[in-house]
Amino acid sequence: MSVHTLPARGLPLLLLLALALTGCVDAAPETKIHIDGSSTVFPITEAVVEEYARAHPEARITVGVSGTGGGFRKFCRQEIDVADASRPIKESEQRDCAQRGVRYTDIRVGYDGLAVVVHPANTWVQSLTVQELKRLWEPAAQHRVTRWKHLRPEWPDAEIHLFGAGTASGTYDYFTQAIVGTAHASRGDYTASEDDNVLVQGISTDRLALGFFGYAYYEANRAKLKLVPIDDEKPENGAGPVAPSIETVKNNSYAPLSRPLLVYVSRPAGRRPAVQAFVHFYLEQAPRLAREVGYIPMPAEEYRREQAKFAAFVSQSHP
Repeated sequence: MSVHTLPARGLPLLLLLALALTGCVDAAPETKIHIDGSSTVFPITEAVVEEYARAHPEARITVGVSGTGGGFRKFCRQEIDVADASRPIKESEQRDCAQRGVRYTDIRVGYDGLAVVVHPANTWVQSLTVQELKRLWEPAAQHRVTRWKHLRPEWPDAEIHLFGAGTASGTYDYFTQAIVGTAHASRGDYTASEDDNVLVQGISTDRLALGFFGYAYYEANRAKLKLVPIDDEKPENGAGPVAPSIETVKNNSYAPLSRPLLVYVSRPAGRRPAVQAFVHFYLEQAPRLAREVGYIPMPAEEYRREQAKFAAFVSQSHP
């Protein structure tokens, strides 16, 4: 299990995990909550856990980051109670959960835009089109589109060093679907990681780098990264390149790299009072905390609908 840290806004998550582990001997199993999954959803979940720990010192919550796909594998094996996800659950994952008798509900907690970034010393890239990103990232690009001039002839005759989400990440699935046109299809010759901090470190120290990850990680590291506006070349979304921001994600003009952020809760976990209290707290605090960590909150009515949906889910009579 890897642990991510963003600039401190409260108790470091590592400390929270240590407190959780030291208290595990005495803590009743029903007070423990295990969360794992998306590195993109991690910042908002981390913020919620920090706030919840202050209000509920008896809580024992651990948060892992194994990517959306890794989180769903653990979720369907009933190793965790809550799965953070930056994409909806796939049909194959649904079948896996069904075969193991795991029922669940999804809960939307906010919205995110994927950021495409380069090193600040990159003076030639002012924007990219979706078609250029496709030519750069599609499987056929491997060994063919390897230098900046291959994208635009006026750009430098220098290598492109690519960084992106690991293949177990929901960010990878979403990016490849939105840009390449097929989920889980891309060139393989890039530096991949489910840990977005690794990607930030790589791009921020390499003048020839380009990469993508969740917008919150750009916000937390904007002094050492350069954001690249994207042009989807569709008139209905406005003319010219658009950069991700709260407004452009909310109004869907940052297309096609905007997406919902989700958490999944299993029925056995959802019936436990500790999990119910945490999920309700999560939805109450998400509007404020999403904004704090660089995400886009939903309208208040949407959060009320998610609260009602979760309440109905845990009250259903069948297992």
